[in-house]
Amino acid sequence: VASCSLLLFTWGFDMGQSTRCVPIPHQMSVCQDVGYSEMRLPNFLGHSSLEGEVVPRSEDWRPLLQTGCHPHAQAFLCSLIAPICLDTFIQPCRSLCVAVRDSCAPVLACQGHVWPEALDCDRFPAQEDMCLTPHPKHSNSHLAKALPQPACQACPSVEEHPTLKTVLDALCQDDFAVTAKLSRRRRPSGEPEFEVEGRVEFIRQGPLLPYDTQYLLQQWLLINLRCANALVRPGRAQLYLLTGAVQPEGTLALTRLFPWHKKDHSIAVATRKWKHHKC
Repeated sequence: VASCSLLLFTWGFDMGQSTRCVPIPHQMSVCQDVGYSEMRLPNFLGHSSLEGEVVPRSEDWRPLLQTGCHPHAQAFLCSLIAPICLDTFIQPCRSLCVAVRDSCAPVLACQGHVWPEALDCDRFPAQEDMCLTPHPKHSNSHLAKALPQPACQACPSVEEHPTLKTVLDALCQDDFAVTAKLSRRRRPSGEPEFEVEGRVEFIRQGPLLPYDTQYLLQQWLLINLRCANALVRPGRAQLYLLTGAVQPEGTLALTRLFPWHKKDHSIAVATRKWKHHKC
């Protein structure tokens, strides 16, 4: 889960203080591909030390940015963490802050945090002539809205060594069923990192798309970090049978997770039976 230090940001920047331009350090990976290579120090969050504040604090945002909660979340956050070095101060516009906050605050809440007070959108300029307001990306936006989207949800149940009837009921009642290997490893920072390894196999495809499902499950794990911590064991990747539904508003919800152990004959028999006889 994202470090609590991201909740402790203070709006400590004084527009009248002297600043300097420095290269964006390579280890500051969250702001490596923002379209410029130099940043202003102190930044808009009042951080003046690259090694002591800027780089470690930037990592606090990685779990949120990885979810893809808004297409301009990185531009917004990096405009504060690593502001572009120009002759004038360029802050994010209030409209950009509001758009990112409305999409990303629910994800942050799902990860156990609140939207930081330092990112109160009222702090940013309302006039859009001298602030950052990225042009909207039109490509594939209509397609993205049509695809199922992961969202914050109550954690699905984990059912160890289920009966044949339990698995068949899940296959019949839910919209989709897939098998996937889920892994949980520890990053150098000590925080867990979750991954969908290898191919996702369909038992019941339902409304899911083959090219999108692995990414969809990966994003579900990133958004629902607290669920992922409870559901996925550390160590070797574990094969799961996952069933779920797509809600009317287009969000994906996982319903049940069955860890598929070698001795679980009921899962193997149920999936074979369902493929041949359906419900």
